[in-house]
Amino acid sequence: MLRDITLGQYMPGKTAVHKLDPRTKIILTILYIAMIFCVSSPIWYVLPFLYVLLAVRLSGLKPRHLLKSIKPLRFLLILTFVLNLFFSTGETIWLQLGFLKITQEGFVTAVHFGMRLVFLVAGTSILTLTTSPIALSDGIEMLLKPLKVIRFPAHELAMMMTIALRFIPTLIEEADKIMKAQMARGADFESGNLLKRAKAMIPLLVPLFVSAFRRAGDLAMAMEARCYHGGEGRTRLRVLRYTTGDLYALLLTVGALILTILCGKWIA
Repeated sequence: MLRDITLGQYMPGKTAVHKLDPRTKIILTILYIAMIFCVSSPIWYVLPFLYVLLAVRLSGLKPRHLLKSIKPLRFLLILTFVLNLFFSTGETIWLQLGFLKITQEGFVTAVHFGMRLVFLVAGTSILTLTTSPIALSDGIEMLLKPLKVIRFPAHELAMMMTIALRFIPTLIEEADKIMKAQMARGADFESGNLLKRAKAMIPLLVPLFVSAFRRAGDLAMAMEARCYHGGEGRTRLRVLRYTTGDLYALLLTVGALILTILCGKWIA
């Protein structure tokens, strides 16, 4: 299961999506999230689906990369679907067992929220899969730069987010190694009830936290040795520049968002 977590992973490439400015990709992701929340009926998820399909095609990613990002959320998806299916109000009853009932409205709501969660995770995964942590940090910092007028720590926030994203795959790999080592010593992480499984995770979490704090200390010493003192006066090897590709991508996304809104209002 740990290997299925794709958050923080970057897939290098030279595709049209990879070449987009990170600021543009962050804005596109925000517009895409707005598009998802503007969908008023499950049938109109065809628009975000086509958008994600085009992004995957242009980015050179494989569908399995997005499926891997969704797989760890399968229990949350099932829980969301069941809660909306049995506990939504409605008039048309398909099935009733005591206080549990399935209505037509409940089924539609369950499908709607399940698809919303799937498309949110799949679409936002494209951002991290096609943008390096350094580029993502620069993009966030540049977008938040106007807030420096009110003394907002844009550089520090971007640096913290970058470090967090950078070390997620490292911690996942470390957790996988510790788990295999503990299983070789007879530890069992899969059998038993929920309480027993939680207790079995202690031999995994303790060394993982110790390793994380050790890595944090090493990183702090490395940054101090390189005379890191924040973003003041800091230069960049690659200066961010907008291109015509960024403009076309922005216009396409805004058009898809407007179309989604219009479809929800006029053809609902």
